Amino acid sequence: MKASQFLISTQKEAPADAEVISHQLMMRAGLIKKLGAGIYNYMPMGLRVVRKVEAIVREEMNRAGAVELLMPVVQPAELWQESGRFQAYGPELLRLKDRHDRDFVVQPTSEEVVTDIARQELRSYKQLPRNLYHIQTKFRDERRPRFGVMRSREFIMKDAYSFDRDLAGATASYAIMRQAYRRIFDRFGLRYRAVAADSGAIGGDLSEEFQVIAATGEDAIVYCPASDYAANMEKAESLAPQSPRKQGLRPLTRRPTPDRSTCCEVAALLEVPLSSTVKSLVLATDQLDGRGGVAKTQLWLLLVRGDHDMNEIKVGKLPGLKTGFRFATVAEIVDHFGTKPGYLGPIGLKKPVNVVADREVAAMADWICGANEEGFHFTGVNWGRDLPEPVAVADLRNVVDGDPSPDGKGTLAIERGIEIGHIFVLGTKYSAPMNATFLDETGKPQLVQMGCYGIGITRLPAAAIEQNHDERGIIWPDAIAPFAVVLCPIGMDRSAEVKAAAHKLHDDLQAAGVDVLLDDRGERPGAMFADWELIGVPHRVVISDRGLKEGQLEYQHRRDAAATRVPAGDVLGFIKERLAA
Repeated sequence: MKASQFLISTQKEAPADAEVISHQLMMRAGLIKKLGAGIYNYMPMGLRVVRKVEAIVREEMNRAGAVELLMPVVQPAELWQESGRFQAYGPELLRLKDRHDRDFVVQPTSEEVVTDIARQELRSYKQLPRNLYHIQTKFRDERRPRFGVMRSREFIMKDAYSFDRDLAGATASYAIMRQAYRRIFDRFGLRYRAVAADSGAIGGDLSEEFQVIAATGEDAIVYCPASDYAANMEKAESLAPQSPRKQGLRPLTRRPTPDRSTCCEVAALLEVPLSSTVKSLVLATDQLDGRGGVAKTQLWLLLVRGDHDMNEIKVGKLPGLKTGFRFATVAEIVDHFGTKPGYLGPIGLKKPVNVVADREVAAMADWICGANEEGFHFTGVNWGRDLPEPVAVADLRNVVDGDPSPDGKGTLAIERGIEIGHIFVLGTKYSAPMNATFLDETGKPQLVQMGCYGIGITRLPAAAIEQNHDERGIIWPDAIAPFAVVLCPIGMDRSAEVKAAAHKLHDDLQAAGVDVLLDDRGERPGAMFADWELIGVPHRVVISDRGLKEGQLEYQHRRDAAATRVPAGDVLGFIKERLAA
C-alpha cells in the first residue's frame, strides 16, 4: 500500500470533549471521526484495526467449533416481548415503529433472535451441542456517551450463543469458550484478567468478564496477589469478620451534631475514626396493584459502615429486593424516621422498616449513628442492649484493598480495568419463555440450555491504546496495528536511488506477506516520523541517500529509544525476524 493512495488525516490537537487518552489519540491519529453523540465514523486507518481484531476473533471462534451467521440490527419487538425484555431492558433499548405502526428494536444484543432460530432449527438432541456467532453492529442508547468508542452508542460486537441438552453440557461449552477467549486476548498481546462477574441484564448464573488492565478503566477489578482469585467489584464478596464482636463499653449517648449530616463530618466533629460510624441507607419497594398503580410500599434500612460503600448489585439479590428497589423519597423517610436524611438510624423509628445490617456492622460495638432527630447522633450504640440483635445480616458493601480474600489465601488488591469480553451460562432464561425445546432420546421435549459470549470489537482498540501509548502517540501490538511496517524514504522526490530502493523493499515485503505501507507523500522527515509515531505503526524503516551510499538502512521499533542500522541487503530478513519474534 502507498500512502499517496490512502487517506491519512492526523491532527495536532485533540477535541476538547476527548476525556481519555484513547479517545484523544484515536481522534488525533485519524482513526475515527465523530458524527454525533456516541456515534463515530471509522476512517480507513481505524477500520484496518477493527478488521484485524475481527479476523483474530473469527479464527479462534471457528477453531473452537462455533459457526458464523448474521442476525439483523433491527428486530421485531414481539421476540423481546416473549422474553420479557422489551420493558425490562430500560431506556438503553432503542424502540421504534415502522410505517404500519409495528414495534421494533435496534438490537443491543441478539439472545431473542438466536433463540428463535434455535427453536426452529435445533429439534433433536442429535443436533446438540451447537454454537452460533456473528459479528454485527449494536446500539445501546447510553444516557451519557463518553470516552470515545469505549462508551459509544453504536458499536460492533461479536456475540456467540451455545445450545446444549443439559446444564453439564452448557458448562462444558462455557469452558471451551473461556479457553477460546484466552487465546484471543493472548494473541492481541494485552495484559488482562478474567474475573468472576455478575450477569446483569443478560441474566444467567456462571459469568466471567475479561478486563484489560488500564489505569483509566471504568471497572474496579478485585484480585488476590497470592492466589488465582479475581472478580469485579460487583461480584467480589466481603467476608464476615473472623474475630468475635468486642464487648460494648460506652453508654448510649445523644450527642449534638449541628449541620453535620454525613459520616465524614460527624467523625471529624467527634474526633473518631470514620470506621466507627454507621451510615443509614433507605430503600423502598413498591407492590403494584392490577392497574399499574402502587398498592403498598415497604421501606428498607440498610446499615453500612461509614467508610464503606453500598454495592447495589449485592443489595438487589436480597430476599424482598430481587424484584427491584428504589431510593426512598424524603417524604417517605420523614414519615418513617421523623427527620430528614443525614440524621437517620435504627433506634426510635416512628414506623417499622425492614432492617438489614452489613456483615461488618453486625460485628461492631460502640458505634455511631443518627438519632432520628435533626442535629443529633447517638454514640456508644451496641447490639442487644440499645436495639435488638440484627436478624437480617448480609454482604452489602464493596470490598476494599486489604480485605481478606474469599478463598482464604491472602488479602485483596484492587486495580482498574476495561471490560472487553463477557461470558455467561444462561441456562433456560430465554429458552423457557420462548419455548425453545428439543426432543431427547425418549422423544420428550426438553428446554435447551444456553450460553452467551460477547467481545467488544470496537472497544478493544481503545482498550489496547489505553494500555499502549506514550507522549508521542499510540504503540500498537503487532497483531492489530493498522500496518505492521512503514517505510519512510527521505527525499525520494529528489533521489532516484532512494525511490528505487523504497519501492523494491515495499514490493519485497508485500510479496513476503508483510502488511507494509510506503510513505510516498514527500513529507519532511520530522512531519513524516511524527505522523507514524502518532498512528503507532510498530516497525519503521528509514531509507536515505546517505544510508544507501553506506549500504545501510535504519530500523526502529515504536518502543525503541534509538534506531538500529541494518545492512541494506539484510533488511528483508531482519524485518521478518522481528515480526516473527
